[in-house]
Amino acid sequence: MKAHELRTRSTEELENELESLKENLFNQRARSILGQLEDTSFPGKIRKDIARVKTVLRARELETEN
Repeated sequence: MKAHELRTRSTEELENELESLKENLFNQRARSILGQLEDTSFPGKIRKDIARVKTVLRARELETEN
């Protein structure tokens, strides 16, 4: 997921995406503990996507304050 793709989405869509990513990260951590994780870099990619979504949401929040 690219930042410019996220900027085109609505705030509600971003919030839904954030919740989905958090659930996915939780599931990946559980799979990691059980030893079922095939791609060990995937949780890191999810964390980066979460950070991108939060950054876009925060930027929008700051824009509305000004």
